[in-house]
Amino acid sequence: MPAPPDVDKPPADATKTTSGLSFKILQPGKGTIKADADDFVTVHYSGWTTDGKNFDSTSWRSAPSTFPVNRVIKGWGEGVQLMTVGEKRRFWIPQDIAYNGAPGRPVGMLVFDVEMLEIDPSPPPDVAAPPAEALKHKSGLSYKSLRPGKGTEHPKRSSQVTVNYTGWTTDGKMFDSSIGKAPATFGLGDVIEGWTEGVQLMVVGEKMRFWIPERLAYKGERPPRGMLVFDVELISIR
Repeated sequence: MPAPPDVDKPPADATKTTSGLSFKILQPGKGTIKADADDFVTVHYSGWTTDGKNFDSTSWRSAPSTFPVNRVIKGWGEGVQLMTVGEKRRFWIPQDIAYNGAPGRPVGMLVFDVEMLEIDPSPPPDVAAPPAEALKHKSGLSYKSLRPGKGTEHPKRSSQVTVNYTGWTTDGKMFDSSIGKAPATFGLGDVIEGWTEGVQLMVVGEKMRFWIPERLAYKGERPPRGMLVFDVELISIR
């Protein structure tokens, strides 16, 4: 894999973070969803030392690489959390947030071209049951806010909403997600009752986690059965 022309050092148009990581966007991505530290990502990448030696690449294996964000070198962990699906970036990673002198590993600043193919959310640590800090509605729906939103407008049962979401069963199995795809748009009265009730508690920009009892979900009539857990980000209300 040929080295990029700016492999020896970050160019003037690169952005530098407080950690020392430098990057520039080579190809814009789609949407706004970015990986969290506990997520799995699937990427294509190539890596070079600053003298232009290509020491690793998914092109050698003719297949992308999937890994948990929190199990890679610090510069990778920081960098891929900046990316959206479809995006391609070039990273210049200083040695102290790369392999930091580990035996048998490339030394010095490393340069990577990374293309984000897919973000696969990992199950939250409290997927098995609502934690003590979760709020509980009289219906049995439990919820907690993961990120505050903007404004004061809440959707109504008659509203149409656009959301990003991921759903898990309480054993941690992800059964559905909009991550890596287009956000979902639907009438709030046309979904399971736990969604209808829960999303009405939200404002635009907010992200919430819901624990939905079976009677407010699919009522045992079809899979997935039992309590379901959803992370939902409200994008818009119409």
